[in-house]
Amino acid sequence: MDASGRSLLARLQGDQAAARREQQKDRVMLLGMIVSEVRNREIELRRGATDDDVIDVIRKGIKKRRESVELYAKAGRTDLQDKEQQEVTLLEVYLPAQVDPAEVRAAVQQAIAAGAANVGAVMARVMPAFKGRVDGGVINSVAREELARA
Repeated sequence: MDASGRSLLARLQGDQAAARREQQKDRVMLLGMIVSEVRNREIELRRGATDDDVIDVIRKGIKKRRESVELYAKAGRTDLQDKEQQEVTLLEVYLPAQVDPAEVRAAVQQAIAAGAANVGAVMARVMPAFKGRVDGGVINSVAREELARA
């Protein structure tokens, strides 16, 4: 729920309707795709989507587009690269505020001090605390750095 008490899905749908009124075709298409993926997720889960479910869908969409940005950069397709990057920027607005990297590092150090000796064990202890607020790749890289120091 956002500050006005609306669910994230309702916010996406409202923003899509506003983009449609303003004739922003790219934004309408992007938000429509995300809403459609959320609907598919609801069918898959056999229940209504929670805000956490919607955030997962958005994160997957961002990840997919970041991979496309890299591929288009390698291929020299700056036009498509820019389009995908704009979509990433648009979708990031819907994610919750990111956690301070120092907080992630402290949690990883605590997990290592508590006996986690490999990346998998560290991830298992740290991920639940940051679910939906930090990308798993960030935690993974911090865990690798800290385990290399230990």
